[in-house]
Amino acid sequence: MPLRPSILKVLAYFDLFNYPLSLEEIQFFLDRETHITCLTEELDSLVAQKHLFKVGPGVPVGDSSEGQTLTTGKSFFSLKDDPRLASRRIKGNQHADQLLLIADKISRFLYQFPYVRGIGISGSLSKHFADEDADIDYFVITRRNRLWIARTLMHLYKKWSFLRGRQHWYCMNYFIDEEALEIEEKNIFTATELITLLPACGNGGLVRFFDANNWVTSFLPHYKDRPSQTPPNPPPGFWKRTVEKMLNGRAGDRLDDFFCRLTSTRWNKKEKRGALDGKGQRMSLRTGKHFSRPNPEMLQKRILNAYADKLKGLGLSS
Repeated sequence: MPLRPSILKVLAYFDLFNYPLSLEEIQFFLDRETHITCLTEELDSLVAQKHLFKVGPGVPVGDSSEGQTLTTGKSFFSLKDDPRLASRRIKGNQHADQLLLIADKISRFLYQFPYVRGIGISGSLSKHFADEDADIDYFVITRRNRLWIARTLMHLYKKWSFLRGRQHWYCMNYFIDEEALEIEEKNIFTATELITLLPACGNGGLVRFFDANNWVTSFLPHYKDRPSQTPPNPPPGFWKRTVEKMLNGRAGDRLDDFFCRLTSTRWNKKEKRGALDGKGQRMSLRTGKHFSRPNPEMLQKRILNAYADKLKGLGLSS
């Protein structure tokens, strides 16, 4: 198969986020495996024909806050001939380094909530990028049939974080329990989110989650090369042990069902009145006994539609 369409598909997807990629990143996100030498030759050809554009080592890419010219020590590739994209990326990578340190500490804290079995860092931060107003997004795995107890307690804590202006550090927006580890929507958007998900804490739940979603290799073959080690598993604290001991029986079953119904009802009302979040975006949630996740009809669908349009403009099929 020709390598060129595969390269263009990768860059087209990340172009939706104005994010140029390095040589190694393009290889990682390709829909096929190829040797780095072949990839380099094809990229050079695409650049020479001006199908792609490159910001090379030592080439000025913008001005820093101190008025000095920024340069990048690594080449980036993009569909756009815009050096500012490399400058934006470098700054976003630097900010991500800072937020990842915070996210690691918060993940260990969130792991101490009852019934939490795994914490992963998702969103733009999992791709090592964060703009100035970036959130820290978390992917949470809970014990079977205790998702709604865990989620309710964690979101009660998040309400308190608003008082400190730290709510953007606690965006727990995707929950599944150990009964529903396989992601239902199987497309390039979810495949990209899974291959970049950063394990933070867990007792083996995240490893089982990655194994349950091997379908990602049909979109991104390098998914199989993900590290298989279990992330750190901090010992459960007194509060976590106590609450789990109290709610492991029928009382816990009833309470979990109650929180599931309560949250679903509240979110249905929000959707009907067109409620907006702090960034002015429509609020929408899909809920079930074993999951709580963003409505795929919102952001996910918009990204997939925009990606299909971009591929069409390049003369490619999705």
